[in-house]
Amino acid sequence: MKAWIFFLLCLAGRALAAPQQQEALPDETEVVEETVAEVSEVPVGANPVQVEVGEFEEGAEEAEEEVVAENPCQNHHCKHGKVCELDESNTPMCVCQDPTSCPAPIGEFEKVCSNDNKTFDSSCHFFATKCTLEGTKKGHKLHLDYIGPCKYIPPCLDSELTEFPLRAPLIPMEHCTTRFFETCDLDNDKYIALDEWAGCFGIKEQDIDKDLVI
Repeated sequence: MKAWIFFLLCLAGRALAAPQQQEALPDETEVVEETVAEVSEVPVGANPVQVEVGEFEEGAEEAEEEVVAENPCQNHHCKHGKVCELDESNTPMCVCQDPTSCPAPIGEFEKVCSNDNKTFDSSCHFFATKCTLEGTKKGHKLHLDYIGPCKYIPPCLDSELTEFPLRAPLIPMEHCTTRFFETCDLDNDKYIALDEWAGCFGIKEQDIDKDLVI
């Protein structure tokens, strides 16, 4: 009899506990549904890192456009001895380069010699100097003679000047050439007339045929 009473009490306890467990289930279900709802708010396939990278790339493209706009000289080419600068209206123009802005030469092989026998540190220095003389007689006559430092030209001796007509065809860079022409120009008018040529080469006046002169 006591066993049956104990059995009935156990059944009654289980019956009372079952509704409480069933009432707790809806709360747990709501929590799960809320979590799923929060997760579903993120678009499928969206990656926040990718979005930020895209924004960065757009900013980089805008920066490149700004850099190009700020350098009108980038595609404006100038000849030797000139560089591009912007005027007041931001228009590119070519101006003479300052020789002091040329790179320092690395070695002797970069030096050049002009036709007036002057050595320049580099072709950059030469063309920049020639540009500053643009429009002058000296600048018009100034040319690049050869690559490398100018060779030493000794003074012309009187004995060498006498032999010049024979020496000139045989000796490269004959150093008496300038003095020879200066002695031929008797009136110093920078022009050697026919009779002056004859006197330089020892031709007698009666042997000169002026009809041969053009």
